[in-house]
Amino acid sequence: MPNARQQKRVGRQSRWKLFGHGRHGRFPSAPPSAKVRTMHLKLSGIARCVISCCVLPAGTLAAFAHASERGHVLLLPTGYYLMGGAMAVVLSFAILALAPPGALLRAGAWRLPLWRYRPFGKAAVSTLSFAAFGFLIFVGWAGSRDPLVNLLPLTVWTLLWLCLTLAQGVFGFWWPWLNPWYGPWRIWTAMTSRSQPVLILPNPVGKWPAFVLLFAFAWFELVSLAPEDPGNLAKVVAAYWLFTFVCIILFGYAAWMERGEFLSVFFRLVSRLAVFAAGAGRLWLVLPGAKLRHAPVLPASGVAFVLLALAYISFDGLMRTFAWLQLIGVNPLEFPGRSAVVVQNTLGLAGTTLLFAALFLTAILAGESLAGAKGTARAAGALVWSLTPIALAYHFSHYLVVMLVNGQYALVAASDPLARGWNLFGTADMPVRAGVTLGADAAWVIWNAQAAAIVGGHVLAVILAHATAYRLYGSARRAALSQIPMAILMIFYTVFGLWLLSTPTAG
Repeated sequence: MPNARQQKRVGRQSRWKLFGHGRHGRFPSAPPSAKVRTMHLKLSGIARCVISCCVLPAGTLAAFAHASERGHVLLLPTGYYLMGGAMAVVLSFAILALAPPGALLRAGAWRLPLWRYRPFGKAAVSTLSFAAFGFLIFVGWAGSRDPLVNLLPLTVWTLLWLCLTLAQGVFGFWWPWLNPWYGPWRIWTAMTSRSQPVLILPNPVGKWPAFVLLFAFAWFELVSLAPEDPGNLAKVVAAYWLFTFVCIILFGYAAWMERGEFLSVFFRLVSRLAVFAAGAGRLWLVLPGAKLRHAPVLPASGVAFVLLALAYISFDGLMRTFAWLQLIGVNPLEFPGRSAVVVQNTLGLAGTTLLFAALFLTAILAGESLAGAKGTARAAGALVWSLTPIALAYHFSHYLVVMLVNGQYALVAASDPLARGWNLFGTADMPVRAGVTLGADAAWVIWNAQAAAIVGGHVLAVILAHATAYRLYGSARRAALSQIPMAILMIFYTVFGLWLLSTPTAG
């Protein structure tokens, strides 16, 4: 005989099933008569979501991650979209005209000492992460089939990809402690007395392995038929862990994590924007993006990886808009399902990547021409870093509602990971607050947070690009001239991100 809480869970799931699940089964989709509607999300549960987003990723795998579909759509008002675009234009050219790049470089060198820092416990924490990863795999196979109840999809798709990405962008590169490979690798080397790689990864290979794996990840997340199914996800995650561990043994831990394991490469990329830096035995507070002053000039494979990361996050928003569905001949109000658009979305993902690459290289070439300089490869490898603030800002804005809602589901699932009626942390009966019944007060806060993040990311991107150009060309005038095309590209990307938040979505 089920207890009262189990009956409550069944009733809640039945209500979700009445409306159906979204693309990844995390949001209840709107009824057919209301494919797109505004969601008003109350912020009273934000504190709990933040805790779940920061704590639970500590035991997760670098796996295929995603956010759920916006079944309840919180559209950015048109006024915010237009205002944000106008601010991007004005601020871009004001920075180019008025901000002396030398002063920007000096400001970037500012840092405040916090406390002494000596890294320790890396192997132990990673080993615990591996143990948690193993438990999550078991939960994927033995737990509920509902992605809203099973902890594996919630951890992978929401807590890892969304929350941990933002944490890396704010607090720094802590992934080496959290990843589930370092600890097992240290155990392996101790048992076999072999710490040297079997093979050497050739230098011309660059970061192309990470590029290929990131594209495969994006395809699995955006195009494949059932990435949210707990059993299927458990198989893919376990296979990826084993594949990565074999590559670490073959090519060495440092080489593969720096050039092959795509999440490590991606997290290292966004961590350059963090406001905390470690060095000289101390933890420092720095300005956002200050660590890019010492960022290496990326090779072609690194540039391609950054552009793919931008294109993939952008296409995640684009593929569900009415505009995209109409472009590929699909009625947005009668979405036929993922299986009907596999080819179109595959081509769309690849095409978006190529388009971003073409636009970026065109801006670099035009800037070089205006500045009277040569060295396109070096300029591209240095300036591509400046696009990351806009990407991280859009990552936050696009997934904000998802994190607030699915973070609550993760808290509920953490107390009862195997759906056995447990209440380990006292959150199993916590109501998940999502829907129009929660009032409209939060909409204003969310809209402003989204618009402010994107415009703020744009301002930081232009500042970083301007300072980088000054280091490349050694002249304030040439730096400003070279950045006119890049500023136009950044304006385009900012306006595009605001439009994605403001346009109707379906599917």
